Amino acid sequence: MSTLTIRLPDDTAQRLKSLAQSRGLSMNKLVEQLSAHALAAWDTENHFRAMAATGDVGKALAVLDRLDAADPAAQ
Repeated sequence: MSTLTIRLPDDTAQRLKSLAQSRGLSMNKLVEQLSAHALAAWDTENHFRAMAATGDVGKALAVLDRLDAADPAAQ
């Protein structure tokens, strides 16, 4: 496990402390959870970018056309 020192504006640090307290967490645990959420979002974005890079635009548009045709509300 690593130790990380960060500098935050006083107001931001106080708000984070309040958030952690409201959730019954330590600051360490809150930052750990927020970091995990941020990394999950980043991993998801990278996964979809990789898929898009190898995808077939024509096939993707055909799927969307079929979905539009099957959904009367979309018309």
